[in-house]
Amino acid sequence: MLIPSSWKWLRESSFGSSADSYVGYLRRHGFCAGTIQQHVSSAGHFAHWLTRSGIQLSRVDEGLVSEFVTGHLPACDCPGRCQRGAIEMRAALRHLLSVLRTEGRIPVEPIRSSGPIDGELRRYEHYLAEICGLAPATCISRRAWVGRFLVASFGTAQVDFGRVEPRDLVDYLARLDKNYKPGTMGVLAGSLRSYLRFRFLTYGDDVRMLLAAVPNVAQWSLATLPSHLTPDEVTGFLGAFDQQSVAGVRGYAMARCLLDMGLRAGDVAAIQLGDFDWAAGTLTLNRGKSRRADVLPLPDPTGKAILLYLRRARPRTESRSLFLRHRAPFDLPISAEFVRGHIRRALARCGLADRFTGTHVLRHTAAVRMRCAGATLKEIADVLRHRSLDTTTIYSKVDLPTLAAVAAPWPTGRQL
Repeated sequence: MLIPSSWKWLRESSFGSSADSYVGYLRRHGFCAGTIQQHVSSAGHFAHWLTRSGIQLSRVDEGLVSEFVTGHLPACDCPGRCQRGAIEMRAALRHLLSVLRTEGRIPVEPIRSSGPIDGELRRYEHYLAEICGLAPATCISRRAWVGRFLVASFGTAQVDFGRVEPRDLVDYLARLDKNYKPGTMGVLAGSLRSYLRFRFLTYGDDVRMLLAAVPNVAQWSLATLPSHLTPDEVTGFLGAFDQQSVAGVRGYAMARCLLDMGLRAGDVAAIQLGDFDWAAGTLTLNRGKSRRADVLPLPDPTGKAILLYLRRARPRTESRSLFLRHRAPFDLPISAEFVRGHIRRALARCGLADRFTGTHVLRHTAAVRMRCAGATLKEIADVLRHRSLDTTTIYSKVDLPTLAAVAAPWPTGRQL
């Protein structure tokens, strides 16, 4: 039962012709009747505010929604019963904007701020994605690091590299050095070098002295052992998933993909139903970090975990993504961050949160288990999809039986 005033406000607003489409969208995505009523009430309230304020439909975007939630709601004096909760309002209007964009009634892309640094970062991100062909996660990381440097150097002023001296770069990195580990500092230094090359290719800036000023961070890739779970820890980790709940069945299937196949969180989130060849027992990854199609063998425990999820826990939907949300909207795939969060909580449940905080330890564990089972470094590199065998060399350090066979005996007796 929809609130009459909210439905009337929605119908009589500038996007009233999309009201039925909005309700249909919510029903198709599996929202219950109570949630649909809340969302329509929220959309009607927003529509009433737009009408009363004389705001044109072309101006509707995420920024206007934020203005409504933070500016209007706290002092709202609209008549009648209507939704006023900020959290519910943001959720409802996010779906409303999706419907309006699908129908072409508002711009597809949100209107962003046009500040000097914001525009510079958009151009840099386009360069990374379209010219360099980097993975989305790498583009996001580099943009974030470069954005911090630009804000620290220019604030809200125009980006002008004629004002940047080599000493400025050295001082900036020196200030941060005590806060980050060498690996993080290496990522930061690499991001700054990438941005300086972008400045040269895009604007023709002479950045030779600036590039020389970015120091090389001392770190040795083979200096440490790869962190991994012991066999007992693997057993405890897999036992942390409640096989009697749909969320636990889904989490267990994701964990087996990470642990048995060495997949990354992004790989797991991107798996589609059509990527499996059940007759051949393989999984094809088409959307990985390497941007190439890789066919991997599907281990028996992994396949059984996925089949159990498909039969018992996966929502009934037309979506072709393997792992989906278990709350409306049901047909949306999970994200890589969702996978990471699920694994972090499982590590906490089995008492390993103080040692491990991410999913990469499961990738290391998969490699270590393969190596200890007799797999060659080339076979491990193929499964992990390493482009260079040098990346895989670190796993030779955990093969203790082989190392013992080639190690020289400890010297005894007198030494000359």
